Amino acid sequence: MKNLPEFNFRFIIGFRHIFCRCRARQPVLGGESCRQFFICREKENTMNIKRAKQEIRDSIEAYLSKDEFGEYRIPSIRQRPILLMGPPGIGKTQIMEQIARECGIALVSYTITHHTRQSAVGLPFIVKKNYGEEEFSVTEYTMSEIISSVYDKMEKTGLKEGILFIDEINCVSETLAPMMLQFLQGKTFGNQKVPEGWVIVTAGNPPEYNKSVREFDVVTLDRIKKIDVEADFDVWKEYAYQQGIHPAVISYLELRRKNFYRVENTVDGKIFATARGWEDLSRLIQVYEILGKTVDREVVSQYIQHRMIAKDFAGYLALYYKYRTDYKVEDILKGKWDPITLGKIRTASLDEHLSIVSLLNGKLSELFTECYLTDAYLTKLYDYMVYFREDQDSFTAKNLMEKAEADLEKDKKSELLTKQQERIQKRVVSFFENASGLKINGSELIESDKTGSDSGPAGGRSAAAESEDPSSNRNYEFVKVLFESETEAYENRTDEISLTLQNVFDFMEAAFGDSQEMVAFITELNANYYSLWFIRENGSDQYYRHNKGLLFDDRQKMLLGQMEEVENILNNGCLLYTSDAADD
Repeated sequence: MKNLPEFNFRFIIGFRHIFCRCRARQPVLGGESCRQFFICREKENTMNIKRAKQEIRDSIEAYLSKDEFGEYRIPSIRQRPILLMGPPGIGKTQIMEQIARECGIALVSYTITHHTRQSAVGLPFIVKKNYGEEEFSVTEYTMSEIISSVYDKMEKTGLKEGILFIDEINCVSETLAPMMLQFLQGKTFGNQKVPEGWVIVTAGNPPEYNKSVREFDVVTLDRIKKIDVEADFDVWKEYAYQQGIHPAVISYLELRRKNFYRVENTVDGKIFATARGWEDLSRLIQVYEILGKTVDREVVSQYIQHRMIAKDFAGYLALYYKYRTDYKVEDILKGKWDPITLGKIRTASLDEHLSIVSLLNGKLSELFTECYLTDAYLTKLYDYMVYFREDQDSFTAKNLMEKAEADLEKDKKSELLTKQQERIQKRVVSFFENASGLKINGSELIESDKTGSDSGPAGGRSAAAESEDPSSNRNYEFVKVLFESETEAYENRTDEISLTLQNVFDFMEAAFGDSQEMVAFITELNANYYSLWFIRENGSDQYYRHNKGLLFDDRQKMLLGQMEEVENILNNGCLLYTSDAADD
């Protein structure tokens, strides 16, 4: 036992202590005696939005799974509608769009509070029907607008399976409430059923966020799959980096996590800050920076409707800009700093240190994202170049441009493209458009390089004439030169960004050493998808060295945390189970 690390020794002793107390049947927690096991109080069954997304995706994949006969393994009657219940502004609607794209299915989204009974159920009309020998007037209904939208989406996208997402399901008007219960229980609007292959997902807000909330009865709750979600900053931060949220917003919320999501009641009404508000504010800040406009407290309070938080963030943002100028962040990225700057930093406060770390991380994130998008663009372009090469005698750059445009329109029609993917495809179209406009000059340049003179091709044919000849491969050769030029520029840019990362590490080591600021820097790199992608693709010895130490520290903290959890379970969170039957 002497050779065991301290934390492992304590961990074993902790479990031994629990076992001994149980064997001795010592009285704990109100005098209840221990039996052979104990039952711990379960935490309320809530999850973050990332886990909720995975749960919904798993359910949809299960619902749409088919057997060897093409029948759904879970019949429609057993495919419970999913109810996503959580506070507003945490991304419930956004994850539905992501799930639909990732699963390759369609999405129809409705906010039910925007509908009347007539638009949701359909309008009544009179038809004549014969029963026996008598004719009767019978009321029927037109197709629900919501159901017709599902069929319209199927026609538009060509996708026969999808998600019907109904938001604010528990905030409907009194006249619509019975229809919503029928919808959840029977998957119908009026007398029209939701088409087979369409999964119903709904979302609602708990009553503390909305006065018009209606409670579901047990009969309805017993027919749905309910998922409770809560705001989680760490999960949102991963999303924020991928979406390019302004680094000042991320760093501020890292320092003041309690301000990420707050809803409070005051004598003047509700005051709040939500994830949606922070994201929308971030977009405005980025555009204001381009336009040279100022984001002050009044502007912030239009998005963050909590006066104290808005004032606090506006002050932080002003300091953020000040530090960017005072510490010459752009020079640091280029590897330029002096002892005066280092001395000034060492005497600054921790908040100021972390703001500097955030500024550097923000700039690096922009560079890593740029590199990632260029790599994705060149990867997509390479696929078209392979297609071009295999049939270069009959294709031209213009043909490839038309094909790329057609592919873009097809993907947009299916509504499975993200904005990022759409921009990448547009860059591919632009590349071939430029190449087709330059092909004649390009052919002449290639011929000039081959012959070592400015004369035309042998045989008296001009380069222009050959480039129009489908049997000539000069179009491909020229486009290949352009592609190689783009690739070379990307590699040079990657080297520049790698050097910038090295410069930042050198500065961090000179200014802070292996302090908590370095831990914060590495932690933020690890939270950023684009940072991890760049380092994985291009390497960084300094990152690996510092991250290795951080991982060891994290491992130790995790084990210590497990010990504390066991101790808390024993002392504060357990109900010991006593069974009279066991005594018998």
